Amino acid sequence: MTDLADLPATAMAPAFASGALSPVDVIDAVLARVAQCEPAICATYALDREGARDQARRAEARWRSGTALGPLDGVPVTIKEMIATRGVPTPMGTAAGDPSPAPADAPTPARLREAGAVIFAKTTAPDFGMLSSGLSSFHPLTRNPWDLTRNPGGSSSGAGAAAAAGYGPLHVGTDIGGSIRLPAGWCGIFGLKPSNGRVPIDPPYMGRVAGPMTRTVADAALMMTAITRPDARDYTSLPAADLPWMDLQRDVRGLRIGLLTEAGAGTPVEPAVSACIEAAAALFEAGGAIVEPAAPWLTEAMFEGFDTFFRTRFWAVTRALPHDRYAMILPYIRQWVEGGANASGLALYEGYQQLMAIREVGVRFSQRFDYVLSPVAPMPAYAAELPGPNNDPSRPFDHIAFTMPANMTEQPAASIDCGQTADGLPIGLQIAGRRFDDMGVLRVAQWFETARGPARNWPRPCPSPPLEA
Repeated sequence: MTDLADLPATAMAPAFASGALSPVDVIDAVLARVAQCEPAICATYALDREGARDQARRAEARWRSGTALGPLDGVPVTIKEMIATRGVPTPMGTAAGDPSPAPADAPTPARLREAGAVIFAKTTAPDFGMLSSGLSSFHPLTRNPWDLTRNPGGSSSGAGAAAAAGYGPLHVGTDIGGSIRLPAGWCGIFGLKPSNGRVPIDPPYMGRVAGPMTRTVADAALMMTAITRPDARDYTSLPAADLPWMDLQRDVRGLRIGLLTEAGAGTPVEPAVSACIEAAAALFEAGGAIVEPAAPWLTEAMFEGFDTFFRTRFWAVTRALPHDRYAMILPYIRQWVEGGANASGLALYEGYQQLMAIREVGVRFSQRFDYVLSPVAPMPAYAAELPGPNNDPSRPFDHIAFTMPANMTEQPAASIDCGQTADGLPIGLQIAGRRFDDMGVLRVAQWFETARGPARNWPRPCPSPPLEA
């Protein structure tokens, strides 16, 4: 029998409605899993056991009285620490952060609460979300459940690790350059970076999105039914659209699919990763898609412009901190940020222009294909203790050349597990669609999930079960 902590979200509402299961049963199983695994992976922040059980009891009463709030009522969910939830501090992954409790929920947790989801924990993130790593000056080191010596990636590090370890079915991450897709790829789960503005976010910023991190495509789609509802705080959000999120069936016959195996900048792709991506492309071709190799369009100048712009932006953010708080930020990040201290106005403008060039060229490139396949990252998960794959603060973004462009072009892009290295580390396939085609990306990902076959048994980085959760 499947452990209730591993039950998909899509299976919960029918079981709650029939009385076969209770939300209390499910949250108790999830909390037991957390108790087993947290000493090993350290994925959570502000775990609220009693609050979660109280939410679950209220959801149980609604299901029993026929007043359930919908298919997410009673379903466990975690929220990335950098997304505000009322009454909980939002330290932004750093010891230099603000310890004040947040006065209100940001849009994503607000929509999930309205749908009855049981928010039982926040998940860890690195300092200011500026690392693809589980390393933080505030949180304990978060580790990858597939191999505790490896990194889960980031900045949605805790969300990726929690999903892989089975801390319930639904997890919310954010993404400004790959922070949903990178940990999804390295942790072997599914992660969707929606079209920018599809999921309201507060505060909004260039490239920043929130999205689902789950074990299945259908669970991500189920979360989208709630978190895409409007919120006026996001002045960049798209007009509300009543999309058929759970209508995921399609085939890929006749689709024109680009295969991008080189990014044009950053770290070269390792052979084990290339082999898995090419095998995934062959599966699409066998399904009737027209797969065409695509030449890279990203340039080193574009890539350097991204670094200049965001380095200077974060210098502007952090330089106002009191000296004692600034000193708490991870040295790696301080070294990177301080490179923006002397950037001229002209250099900043030229960096911004390169971001606009990414947007222009990337959107034009996307018109050639229905979807584009590529690696999520050029390498498998790296050492847990490192802040980035190359451990070089002068070039911290060399591994995000496949993921970052979709944030600038505002296209939907997903990561889905497509294989593993010889020693069992997951490898992520990125599926990118044209702007606003979130449904198409989900449907193509669902096709691939089915064609690929069932996932491996999920990792259990846990000691034997404790006597009580």
